[in-house]
Amino acid sequence: MEFSQADFDRLLLAEHTRKTSELNYAKDPLDAENLTKWGGALLELAQFQTVSDAKKMITDSISKLDEALMINPSKHETLWCMGNAYSTSAFMTTDHDEAKVSFDKAAQFFQRAVDADPDNELYQKSLEVAAKAPELHMEFQKAAADQQAMAGAPSASSTANAANKKKKNSDLKYDIFGWIILAVGIVAWVGMAKSHIPPPPPR
Repeated sequence: MEFSQADFDRLLLAEHTRKTSELNYAKDPLDAENLTKWGGALLELAQFQTVSDAKKMITDSISKLDEALMINPSKHETLWCMGNAYSTSAFMTTDHDEAKVSFDKAAQFFQRAVDADPDNELYQKSLEVAAKAPELHMEFQKAAADQQAMAGAPSASSTANAANKKKKNSDLKYDIFGWIILAVGIVAWVGMAKSHIPPPPPR
C-alpha cells in the first residue's frame, strides 16, 4: 500500500487526535465529544492497517462511540459516526449474513442521526446509501472472487501465485475500504472543525 503526502498527513492527524483523546479521557471519562473524536480517529487509522488489524481497530472505535452514546444518547455526530463504523465493519466481512447484521445496525444509527438533526443532508444521504449497502457488498464480494479467479496460474508456481493473489486481493480491499474510511474521516474532521470555529466578532 503506497502512501501519498495527503495519506501521511491524515495518518498524523488521526494519530494525534487519538493520543490527545486518550489523554483527555484520563482527565474526564464522561466527555462524550472527546469519546466521539477518539472513535472517529480510530476509524480513520483503521484505513492504514492490515484487514485483521483494521477490524480490531473498528471494534475499538465502536466501543468508544458506544461509551459516548451512554453519556449522551442523542448526540447526532456520534450516532452518525457509529453508523459509519458499522458500515465499514460490514464491508470488511465476507459473510453476507454477518454483514447484513452490521448494515442493519448502521441504518438504525443513521436513522437516529437523522431524527436528531433532520435538516442535515449528510445524514439523510448516509441513510439512503445504507439501504443500498447490502447490494454493494454482494457486488464487492463478487468482484473480489472474480479477481482471485483471474489471478490463477499453473500449479508449478502455485506458491508464488498464491502470494500474488493474496496481495492483489489485499490491494482491492484497501481500495474499497480506503474510500469508505476516507469519506468517513474527511467528513468527520470537517464537521468537528466547524464545531470549533468561534463565532465572528460583533461589528
